[in-house]
Amino acid sequence: MKLTESQIQDLYAFTRKHYVEHYDLQTELVDHLANDIETMWLDQPKLSFEDARDKAFKKFGIFGFMEAIEERQKAMNKRYRYYFWNELKQWFRVPQILATLSLFCVFYLAFSSSYVGVFSVAFYVLIFLWCAFKSIQLNRQFRKRKEASSKKWLLEEMIFKQAGGISFLFLSQVYNVFNVTEEFVDNIYALVGLTLLFTLLTLFNYISFQLIPDKAEELLNETYPEFSL
Repeated sequence: MKLTESQIQDLYAFTRKHYVEHYDLQTELVDHLANDIETMWLDQPKLSFEDARDKAFKKFGIFGFMEAIEERQKAMNKRYRYYFWNELKQWFRVPQILATLSLFCVFYLAFSSSYVGVFSVAFYVLIFLWCAFKSIQLNRQFRKRKEASSKKWLLEEMIFKQAGGISFLFLSQVYNVFNVTEEFVDNIYALVGLTLLFTLLTLFNYISFQLIPDKAEELLNETYPEFSL
């Protein structure tokens, strides 16, 4: 005995009712519940759909779908990090490494001058303003995509919102940046450290706010074959 299309849709509504927002996780749970229900019907063909559904749901424990949601989030976080680090590695290979070295040299020369304090604040403010602009832009894109498809995909949400974590890392350096003085010019280790910090944070933000969102369609199709449908 197989579930009907209306019963499948009921399971989707059931997962949404239990705070499962993302379509990919809903589909995974619906598939699990459906298989469980059909297995029950082999032994208890007279069992109603609602009773079978509730029995299948109870097997998830007192916390319901919470554990499944956490596991899925961990898996998607791992996948997102894989995409991020894969993009970052490209900037230390030919030909992108030339751009990375150029960026490093620009920061190094600027911070080597007697205006190190001014340059550090200026670069910090410029990067911050760009990140703020891209954050607003990506949130708008995410809302439009959600409205157009009426579905939320966990990886898609991460791609368009995860950049906030990189922004927090960037903002956490505000005290250090605004306290940079000309003494940095005389301390080669501090100078190289500051230059490296700005180079990496620039790359991190560019990858998070620009490169990965630009590849969103490709990454989503790779992760969810059904996404292209």
